[in-house]
Amino acid sequence: MRFLSVGSGSNVRQIAIEQRKGGIPSLFWLGGFKSDMAGSKASALDGIGKKLGVGITRFDYSGHGKSGGNFLEGTISDWLEEAVAVFEETTGAQIIIGSSMGGWLAFLLNRHLIHMNASRIKALILIAPALDMTEDLMRAGFTPEELEMLESKGRVEQPSDYGEPYIITRKLIEDGRKHLLFTEPIKTGCPVHILQGGKDEAVPVSHTMKLVSHLLFDPVMLTIVPDGDHSLSREQDIALLERTIAQAVEDEN
Repeated sequence: MRFLSVGSGSNVRQIAIEQRKGGIPSLFWLGGFKSDMAGSKASALDGIGKKLGVGITRFDYSGHGKSGGNFLEGTISDWLEEAVAVFEETTGAQIIIGSSMGGWLAFLLNRHLIHMNASRIKALILIAPALDMTEDLMRAGFTPEELEMLESKGRVEQPSDYGEPYIITRKLIEDGRKHLLFTEPIKTGCPVHILQGGKDEAVPVSHTMKLVSHLLFDPVMLTIVPDGDHSLSREQDIALLERTIAQAVEDEN
């Protein structure tokens, strides 16, 4: 593991990165909100990369895992900046694998690289992609009391299935509006593979179907796991992820 300085001035963050060398296309992991690169899917992905003989890059967003920074100060802009900086530490063709919020960041990273004429992304593999989550999956579901709390206290606390409550800040919500993608059709320039749990309550199937309806220019493969939850981290879910990655790697070789 090593650290990469991202940002400037008072907003410099030390970002923890782990990279495994290997063949191309390599794998680039983008985790979810409050997750880290030591999580079950990220750890499994490292093993998948080793098994397939391809390189892999994982990192923790600021305020997550082993990276520096305060989680409550984090924004989509910050985490996208970090994703871009870490991506610049890679070489050759990359397959982006994004989980939940990481799915949103995968599209944002891809769009940034296309605008810079520097895209090396050969496929997007997304697990319950939470596009525009700050608006569609967070603020839209707030009760009147939570909306008032967001304005008066600058934060909302919600229960989580993963232990500590989710703390959603006004800063996160307001910054997220700069990055909304559902305002127009989405062009990726590469194939998109989506794995979605049928029993996912955090990112419901209807949200993923909304995403599919915006992907009108590139090949899309959607796999719904009928009994799958949001994490899709069971043994059979990881096996599905491995098959999806292996197919994407084969398609590029």
